[in-house]
Amino acid sequence: MHPLLPSLAAAGLYVGTTAYQALRLGQRAVPDKRLLSLLGLLALLAHGFSLYLQLITPMGLGLDFFNAASLIAAAVILLTLLACRQIPVENLLLLLFPLGALTVLMAQFAPSGTVQTINEHSGILAHILFSILAYGMLTIAMFQSLLLLLQDHQLKNKHPSGLIKNFPPLQTMESLLFGFLWAGWGLLSLSLLSGWLFVEDLFTQHLAHKTILSVFAWLVFAVLLWGRQQLGWRGHKAIRWTLAGFCLLMLAYFGSKLVREFILHI
Repeated sequence: MHPLLPSLAAAGLYVGTTAYQALRLGQRAVPDKRLLSLLGLLALLAHGFSLYLQLITPMGLGLDFFNAASLIAAAVILLTLLACRQIPVENLLLLLFPLGALTVLMAQFAPSGTVQTINEHSGILAHILFSILAYGMLTIAMFQSLLLLLQDHQLKNKHPSGLIKNFPPLQTMESLLFGFLWAGWGLLSLSLLSGWLFVEDLFTQHLAHKTILSVFAWLVFAVLLWGRQQLGWRGHKAIRWTLAGFCLLMLAYFGSKLVREFILHI
């Protein structure tokens, strides 16, 4: 089966669910959480089927730039939907569903670069899994920090919008941010450890930049979490450190992948 149909179905469901959520929030009403989760799950299933058709090749796992972006977006949405069952993070979906729609369409229609196929042993696959989960969790933390910044700005200016009025209290939003950061940092630690154990040489020419930037990102998040525990960092300082660490992490993976596939063609 061609992945076009599930890709279009996923994008349509993501866009439709975003429109429903935005409309309800614009009316200063709370979206139906069960309906939101159901529509999101249907979109994610279509997204996952599309990914399966695109990633699984006779030569191995086809992780080119846009397929990798689509896979990470799907992981982010899955983690958020699971989190919604226990904690109030459904407002994140307003940002994540459009990301899912964009990446699934780009994976389908954008020209691919040099396709990297992966047909490795379980250790390498574990490293890839930990990396995807780490990127996913820290992406959620990044979006949570942006919502926290928006909430803080509107509350200080005393002009809360319909979206902000449906947010949990500022202290809860901040606690959620650091919960995501701890989980993401732990997964990033496992990613780096598994890479050190199972990747032959992390400092070969095509991996050196990725490794160095990932270590710097790990250090940024470690300092942020230490600052939170020891110095009580919060608010704008926490948001700035979160965004800095996320930018380093995205450069580590997507920056190096973009250069290799579309510029160097390796």
